[in-house]
Amino acid sequence: MFVSTISPLAFALGPLEVRWYGVLFSGGFIIGYFMMQYFFRRKHYATADLDQLLVYLFIGTVIGARLGHCFFYEPDFYLSHPLEILKIWKGGLASHGGTIGVMLSIYLFVRKKKYGFLELADMLSIPIALVCVMIRLGNFCNAEILGIPSAGDYGVIFASLGEDFPRHPVQLYEAAAYLGTFMILLCCYLKIKTRGSGFITGELLVLVFLARMLIEPYKLEQADYDLGLGLNLGALLSIPFVLLGLYLMYRSFKRQPA
Repeated sequence: MFVSTISPLAFALGPLEVRWYGVLFSGGFIIGYFMMQYFFRRKHYATADLDQLLVYLFIGTVIGARLGHCFFYEPDFYLSHPLEILKIWKGGLASHGGTIGVMLSIYLFVRKKKYGFLELADMLSIPIALVCVMIRLGNFCNAEILGIPSAGDYGVIFASLGEDFPRHPVQLYEAAAYLGTFMILLCCYLKIKTRGSGFITGELLVLVFLARMLIEPYKLEQADYDLGLGLNLGALLSIPFVLLGLYLMYRSFKRQPA
């Protein structure tokens, strides 16, 4: 059993407070940027385009994740208090909305560039998996997205919340699943030469959201309403992404190698 006394605050510079979530989130983007530089050089693409792409992705991820949280999980509150949507510093980002935001960002970027949507999405899928790892570690530091109480002596006690009982560390479960996904995607991207465009993207969607579906039963429900379907909202929202991923993987077999 582990007792977590981790402070969400990484450090402070005068009135400026820097939190671990922000450090890990931005750190994931920075590492991903250097990974994309490597992928672009392998294909002899202009690495200068990555600066613009990073801006698109950062904005799309944050907006998509924020709107996803507001309208997927707490629609009544945010529709009644629309200005609260802008208060992103209070927390509340949803990975399903972030995924949609990333897809739209890629689409808007490739409209003005020579890259294919799925080709670029395949390259981005690898650093995206790593960013997912960093985000869940940030959630753990924040003691948010909590798991249900665990039986016996197994789990994590979030002493920072004033608790004295163990919970399933679902943030770490997901971080481990996404780290495995990252390693699988990287291996497939570098080693499998016969794959078609969209295979890596489909693989990302299947592995990430299937992991979500398996881990969701160990989480506290985050939505402020009950659909009465026997699955929590996070698991239900994951189903379309898994199906889309399977379709992309199937479709890739009929396409030319990336």
